[in-house]
Amino acid sequence: MSVDSVFVHKMWNDHELSKMVEGGIPYPMLSDAGGKVGEVYGIYDEDAGVETRGRFIIDPDGIVQGFEVLTPPVGRNVSETLRQVQAFQLVRETKGGEATPSGWKPGKMTLKPGPDLVGKVWEVWTTDMASD
Repeated sequence: MSVDSVFVHKMWNDHELSKMVEGGIPYPMLSDAGGKVGEVYGIYDEDAGVETRGRFIIDPDGIVQGFEVLTPPVGRNVSETLRQVQAFQLVRETKGGEATPSGWKPGKMTLKPGPDLVGKVWEVWTTDMASD
């Protein structure tokens, strides 16, 4: 979502994002004309009429699970956003029975939170990384 129009979003997806992410991003882009939503999330700059680059991952219950706010000159990583959405989906599906370590990707080993994991996260993580 941004203060850009839906037409700008379409051009951005068709000419840029679809080249960075096969098939384009798998979710709709929304227009926040006037910055009302950006105001709620604290990223709208009213004087400039723009929103700071913010990414908010919101679960089906409306709870913000992750966010990142960057200044305009620093680009975001669409692949990392998709990876994080997949990780949050897995954690939600397993009702917290599985956790995703740093850099986790679908199909990779997850962590099973509990007393047996205490002091062994590094061991489990390095075992999984060795299989890359």
